[in-house]
Amino acid sequence: MAAQILLSLAMNTKDEGFFKALGARIAQARKDHGITQQQLAEQLGIAQQTLAHYEVGRLRVPASMLPTLAQLLTPSLDELISAATPKRHGKRGPTSRLQQQIEAIEQLPKTKQQFVSQMLDTVLAQAGQR
Repeated sequence: MAAQILLSLAMNTKDEGFFKALGARIAQARKDHGITQQQLAEQLGIAQQTLAHYEVGRLRVPASMLPTLAQLLTPSLDELISAATPKRHGKRGPTSRLQQQIEAIEQLPKTKQQFVSQMLDTVLAQAGQR
């Protein structure tokens, strides 16, 4: 029975790229939230090794698990499964340097985001005293 389950989850070449990219997005989102594979696996009710296989694209993530992953890790299911760059709102044209920096900061782990935020608070507070 277990062999049948693993066979059903095994990758065909057509889907391999999608599931590797999905796994990478799951891994990055997990790291951004500062949680371990073990912690996320426990929240999902699966073994840590299974999650590790999902993150490297060795096994398919079950479709039924996607809403839970999205709820735990990202603002939306679309963001989790989409390979497209998130849509920006506002004016058109080239992205400003500040916007590029903000987008880069959003990709950092939460602890580093907090550090950058504290630095900005300090600089802004000093600028307000002048």
